[in-house]
Amino acid sequence: MAKGLLPRAWVNRSFYFQARISFMRVKYLFLTWLTVLVSSWVVYVQYSAYTELCRGHECKNAICEKYRRGVIDGSACSSLCDKGTLYFGRCLSSLPNNQVYTGSWGDHSGVIRCQLGEAARYDLSDEPEPRREAPAFDQPSKGTSVEKFREMVFSLLKSKLGEQVNLSGLVSQILSVTDGNRDGRVSLPEARSTWAVLQRDEVLLGLVLQERGHTPRLLGFCGDLYMTDRVPYGPLYGFALPWPLVSWVPGSLQRTMDQWFTPSWPRKAKISMGLLELVEDVFHGTYGSFLMCDLAAVHFGYTDRHELCLTDTQVLVPEDEFRRIMRALRCETDADCVYGADCQTSCDLSEKRCGEQPLRPNLAKACRTLKDYLLRGAPSGMSEELERQLFACMALRGNSRQLDMEHSLILNNLKALLWRQISHTKDS
Repeated sequence: MAKGLLPRAWVNRSFYFQARISFMRVKYLFLTWLTVLVSSWVVYVQYSAYTELCRGHECKNAICEKYRRGVIDGSACSSLCDKGTLYFGRCLSSLPNNQVYTGSWGDHSGVIRCQLGEAARYDLSDEPEPRREAPAFDQPSKGTSVEKFREMVFSLLKSKLGEQVNLSGLVSQILSVTDGNRDGRVSLPEARSTWAVLQRDEVLLGLVLQERGHTPRLLGFCGDLYMTDRVPYGPLYGFALPWPLVSWVPGSLQRTMDQWFTPSWPRKAKISMGLLELVEDVFHGTYGSFLMCDLAAVHFGYTDRHELCLTDTQVLVPEDEFRRIMRALRCETDADCVYGADCQTSCDLSEKRCGEQPLRPNLAKACRTLKDYLLRGAPSGMSEELERQLFACMALRGNSRQLDMEHSLILNNLKALLWRQISHTKDS
């Protein structure tokens, strides 16, 4: 009887193991299938986003078609469309209508930007990108003289920058850039390219600040496609995640990682002085005053010599234009009176209209950007004084009656403090 029980027990155990193995196979098969499904979905979503955002070939085809028809011309047209020496590189676009690529042009490496018309959109978010039409390149019209074109450029600059004594010099600078083939005259296609690219505020403001080295140099353009020098290091904190990972990494962890990938403190001090000098130059500059409406670190970079560069001039707005925009805004609270990311005025509750005076000047926002950047790793002998000056700077208010004097005093004190620390180092 005992012998009869043994085979039965063995059969039961064998059946149990086979069932368990079959269950594990099904389980692993299901997990493998689920992994493949999720991975395929992620790849599809990323690919769909990439194909929607990155349409450089469409941009090039549209520009070159206008160039070959003789509608536009410019310093970059022949290299882009005939010689093939201006290349599109890696896609950096964040909006479908605003194409941004790394690029190379002969010995130069840079960033190519191009405007496109409306793209097919599949994004159901609450804030879709504003519709933009493709440029017609019909201005100036046929028969326009060079003098008339000069007047057109002057009027455009005046509308953007206000009444400035040096506008004529800026017009001459722009006309010299217009002559792309350097034959000593400005053709109608060249004028149309220049007019199109000047409609982009970031190009115009880049030209305004270019002489002081605060913005990347304009290398050339064709229609409203243009290329600027590439800033080697950016953003300001020295670390940029690849675009597929940005949405997956928590903001707190990304801010911590930003601080890991920064230069040595003397080099950070030199970069910070560059930002302070930029603030000084746009406060009462050659072509008027400008407001900086987003001082996030992502809009800044620096060169191999640790000189700061503003990589996105769209964060700038001429003060006259800002005042004009804010005057037209109706409001219920101060929160309704915001331009860009952080240019805010107060709401006049009696008239239900926004005021014209920004609540916080550029310098106060710059100091907030620099606070964590500079205080981390600061020499112990000056960290307390540096912190005191930075907090005094952040307390500046735009409605102060003595803003000009306070601005100059705080700015000079900060620059002097930083310079004393780095003047004896090779980084100076």
